[in-house]
Order: sequence, then C-alpha cells, then structure tokens
Amino acid sequence: MVILSILLALIVFSILVFIHEFGHFLLAKKNGVKVIEFSIGFGPRLFSFDKGETKYSFKIIPFGGACQMLNKDMISEEEMKKEDLSRSFESKSVWARMSIVLAGPIFNFILAFVLAIIVIGTVGYDKPVVTNVGEGSSAMEAGLKEGDIITEYNGTGITISRQIVLEDFVNPLSDKPVQIKYERDGKEYETTITPEYIERYIIGFSYSLTKEEVKLSKLVKGGPLANAGVKEGDIIVGINGTKISNGEELNEYFTKNPLTGENVTVTVSRDGKEEDYSVTPMVTGSYSLGFNYNESRVKTSALGVLKYSCVEVGYQVSTVFKSLGMLFTGQVTVKDFSGPVGIVDYIDTAYKESKPDGALYIFLNIANLTMLLSANLGVMNLLPIPGLDGGRFLFQVIEVIFRRPVKHEEYFHLAGMILLMIFAVFILFQDIFKLF
Repeated sequence: MVILSILLALIVFSILVFIHEFGHFLLAKKNGVKVIEFSIGFGPRLFSFDKGETKYSFKIIPFGGACQMLNKDMISEEEMKKEDLSRSFESKSVWARMSIVLAGPIFNFILAFVLAIIVIGTVGYDKPVVTNVGEGSSAMEAGLKEGDIITEYNGTGITISRQIVLEDFVNPLSDKPVQIKYERDGKEYETTITPEYIERYIIGFSYSLTKEEVKLSKLVKGGPLANAGVKEGDIIVGINGTKISNGEELNEYFTKNPLTGENVTVTVSRDGKEEDYSVTPMVTGSYSLGFNYNESRVKTSALGVLKYSCVEVGYQVSTVFKSLGMLFTGQVTVKDFSGPVGIVDYIDTAYKESKPDGALYIFLNIANLTMLLSANLGVMNLLPIPGLDGGRFLFQVIEVIFRRPVKHEEYFHLAGMILLMIFAVFILFQDIFKLF
C-alpha cells in the first residue's frame, strides 16, 4: 500500500508542477519568448522528446520542474550568434515579463478552483449553522439558538464552518469577549459572547456531529485513548456497552453520560475486528463559547458550487497567509513545516482513511489535498523572495517604478535559490525524522 501511496504522491506532484510550469509556458509562447526546455522533475533526464523548438523532458527527481526560456545571460557567446535574441525573455517588455512570471501561480489557483468545483459539487460545503447550544451557557444567555447561521466571527466574515475553526486556531479562545453576527429567519443579528473556562474530562479525541461513522482521524498525543493503544483510523463502535453508529449518537451518549474520573470502555473496529479498550479520562480546562456548529457537508445548487468553490480557494489562501503570520508571532515554528516526504505521509494517511469508503472517496480526498497544495504553492511562489516568482515580480515592479532594470538581478535570484535549496534540505531531513 505504501507503494501505491507513493505513486499517488508522484501523480499529485507531477500535476502541481505541470500546471505551474504550463502557465509560464503558455504566456511565454503568447509573448513570443522561445522556450528551450519544458521539464517535469530535476536532475538527469529519464526520457525526452523534441517538438518544434522545445525539448520536453521527464527527469529523475519528481519534486519540481522548469520552463527554461531563452535568456542571453545563460548562453555562451557562440550560442548568442545562433539565436534570435529578440525572442529572449529579457528582451520583452516589463509587462510581458510580468505576465509570464505571474502565470505560474495563477494557474495553481485555477487548478485549486477546478478541484474545489469537483469536491464541492460532489459532497457539498460545510454550512456554518449552529447545531447545539448548551443549557445555561454564555451562548444561550447571549441569545444564540440552534439553527442560527454564523455570518461573522470577531470581525471575520464567515461563509463556511472551517473559517471559524481557522479563527480559533489563529486566535485561541480566552476570557476576551467574542463578537458574533448571525442570521435567523432571513434577518441578521449581532451579539457578544464571553467564553467560559470549563474543566472537563476527556479521553483524547475529536469527532464531528454527523451521521457518519466515528473514524478517529486525530488523537491527542499522550491522551488516554492513544496511551491505551487506540490508533488513528480506528472506528468507535461502542461506549460502555452502548452501540455507537455515528457522531450524533456519540454526542447524544456523552450528553446523557458526561465523562467523569471513572474508567470508560471504548469499543473500536480495526480492519473489521472489534476490540475493547479500558481508559481513564483525564481532566483538562479550556475556554468555550457554549455552542457547537455544523462541520459536515451539505449539497448546494450549481451556482452555489461556483460560489463556494471561490470561497474554498480564498479560505486555502488565507490559511497560508495566517500560518505565515503565526510563524512570525512564534505560534508555529519551522518544525511545523512539511516538505515532499511529509506530503507523501499525508497522502498515505488520506488514502488509508478513504479506502474503506471506496474509490470515489479516495479520489475526493486526494483531490481535496491537491487543491490545498496547489493554493499553497501559488501563494508561496508569490512571496517576494529572490528565486521565486514573487521575487522576480518584485524586481519587475522596481523596474517599472525606476524605469530601468535592476543591475545584476540574476545574482539575487541565484543567492535566493541557494538559500531555498538549503531550507528544502532542512525540511526534508525534518520530515524523515518525524517518521521515526
């Protein structure tokens, strides 16, 4: 199965690279720039073929690619005599060069949008509707009711539930009041909820209030379930002898039987076999707003699919920017970054979790992950760092402002590429260490 996961990862990487470089390729051709080689991968060629003036290559290292354009700084004087330098990249207007540079990231966003249409058109979107309000909670006192649709959360517009998750991740709940706008019966209301600090017993996992089986996609490291030997991918089918078929039944059980310090018997299904685990809940404290919201998917119209596909891409882009912001505030570190090896591991996990549900869900989960990676690649390439598309675009903007190219620009990009390669090697080894 690992081989199949690696194959899936290679397909995903190849698609991402092809789309990115194809964007550069198309705009280069459109602007009359000669493309010497269009390649997928790095290193020695596995095979190649010539068509017209361009060599098309597949290389041995699949994590990358290139659209090599005619550039007079990269060819010898002898070659310069043979080439039509009016077709070189640097001979074109700054606006033409800008379009070529930006085409790669833009094509990544287009790919993300197309994949979003496929995913949302098939399974729908996560509507941010309130599913439960705790009795006597601060949310109830603030007037929130089941069925209300969250439209704004602490000043951030909300269209899908994951935007709330993202806001809570970037700005964890504390004793500070939270401003919420919501829609009820077509009218918009506004309220303020002060989070309550609640101590509760947990067994170390999260789940969604859906009618789907409770598959453990994430366990708390060092939590009671993890320590007992339960694994991610296991399915909870019973609690203390009570059969559990889905997330709603599990929530109903915990509502009627809150966890205490007493042992709990959790029955899980793994590879078709059921096994009981006795776990002792641990006490933990956290802030809560006193309500739950929908995290499952609901179908929408054709126009809705287009609308929420745009929202999806915007959400993925904002996730990258907010994650980068957390890097500067110290909320995350470079140790939280993942490279090719880490991505292969994610794809392997997605494949294993989707396999019991059939080929369609394997495809949808891989498509969803590819969408995330494509949006991520688009954003990261637009960062104003020499060596990246964003760095090249920055120099072109400077050229427009001062009406002349930056001298020795190529050296800045070379230095940037060297630093990026060093960083990539660091991330590679970090990913490998995470596996052990």
